[in-house]
Amino acid sequence: MRVKVNIDCSPEEARRFMGLPDVTPVNERYVAMMTDAVSGASSIEQVEKMMKDFAPFGDMGMKMFKQFSALAGDAAKAGAKNTGPAKD
Repeated sequence: MRVKVNIDCSPEEARRFMGLPDVTPVNERYVAMMTDAVSGASSIEQVEKMMKDFAPFGDMGMKMFKQFSALAGDAAKAGAKNTGPAKD
């Protein structure tokens, strides 16, 4: 048996319903810092170094993000292969 429920709500409503914190001020501050830093950079190498420094966990975080992205892609491909008609 499968039950499917569709809920029509905004991301803000979903965040509140699940009790997740509003990180908008933190995100805005992070973006402002990145914008200020990049606007003062004079070369591509400086921008690349700043991006690595500002990213969560630095270079290690970027490597982890790439690994998670690859795993998510593999999982999506595997899920697409395993989908088929529902069995009752």
